[in-house]
Amino acid sequence: MGQRYFVNSPVDSDHVTLSGPEAHHLIHVMRAGIGDQVILFDGSGCQFSAEIQRLEKSSADLLICERQTINLELPVHLTVATALPKGERQKWLVEKLVELGTSCLIPLVTQRAVSKPVPQALSRLERSVVESSKQCGRNQLMKINQPLTVPELIEQASPDTLRIVAHSEPASGAKSMDELLSSTAATETVLTIGPEGGWTDEEIGHFVSSQWQVVGLGPRVLRMETAAMALVARCVIQDQWM
Repeated sequence: MGQRYFVNSPVDSDHVTLSGPEAHHLIHVMRAGIGDQVILFDGSGCQFSAEIQRLEKSSADLLICERQTINLELPVHLTVATALPKGERQKWLVEKLVELGTSCLIPLVTQRAVSKPVPQALSRLERSVVESSKQCGRNQLMKINQPLTVPELIEQASPDTLRIVAHSEPASGAKSMDELLSSTAATETVLTIGPEGGWTDEEIGHFVSSQWQVVGLGPRVLRMETAAMALVARCVIQDQWM
């Protein structure tokens, strides 16, 4: 795979102008020259072979040589709704969700959350989505939704969706992840992970009364980003999406 660059508007003609951080990386980091070939993608699901025709200090003009539709997405729409961890762990979380094929990330505002999903943080995470997509070859961008509270998430989730919430103390007799995944025909799945301090009784009560499936993740206490990876990877492997 050649060097990949993101175009932040639809590629709908034979010529594209690359600017901003992507142009800076192409021109000043990779030291690209006239005639060099690169790969572009615009988040639509397509990628484009392109040739550099002109270079300026902060922009590059490219000729589109070939358009390809390469689908690396999961066969179901997979949403992860989670409280955000601290600092650089947010970026790590986003990177791995993108690599595993997650369709959508919903930052949760919970009663015990330690990190607030403020606009500046979400903007940085959106940039991480682009960088991770460039690395792993995805041509569709994972969407980062606006933050939701637990009641808002429950209200917006369709009853036809497989709705799973991770909890350190699932009720006796609760179904396992294997049972839930093997018995559903849902085309959308929502995986929900709480904050480092755990869910409150009130929050878990909201999920249970709304018919969400509460699952455990074993006897050890996991960081929220570890729990998210465990759930997503379990879904991917269960349905042989890898």
